[in-house]
Amino acid sequence: MRPMARWAMSGALLTAAVAGPLSTPAHSAPASLYAPSALVFTTGHGEKAVTTTPERAVTLNCAYTTSGTHPDPRQACAELDRVNGDLGRLATLRGNDSGRPCTKEYRPVVVTIQGVWRGTRVNYEHTFANSCIKETQGASAFAF
Repeated sequence: MRPMARWAMSGALLTAAVAGPLSTPAHSAPASLYAPSALVFTTGHGEKAVTTTPERAVTLNCAYTTSGTHPDPRQACAELDRVNGDLGRLATLRGNDSGRPCTKEYRPVVVTIQGVWRGTRVNYEHTFANSCIKETQGASAFAF
């Protein structure tokens, strides 16, 4: 064998040893029977998400088990199930069931939800007139 051919062969063997078998995918995720439901919620003061700096952000996973950094992931997932993923209904889900009066002050708070809900990509934004209205009328999923 010529010296150059021997070097090329040893390089190919080294590459195969480091990379592993060619049939192994670069990453493999376990198969799931449940469609993915992973969301990121953000909130901040302003009228539009594009011009607002997020002040808080939490994650929510509603696949087989609930998890994430949301303070109450079970309740948030239950509300998303209740509205069948219609994120627009979350903004008025409670309709001020607390009876707590809110001022008419206009200090807008924008809430966004981005990610995947039951296998469908979502990108949602809603602006509340102030944080009191967000807390009393919006779903508890927005309480973070």
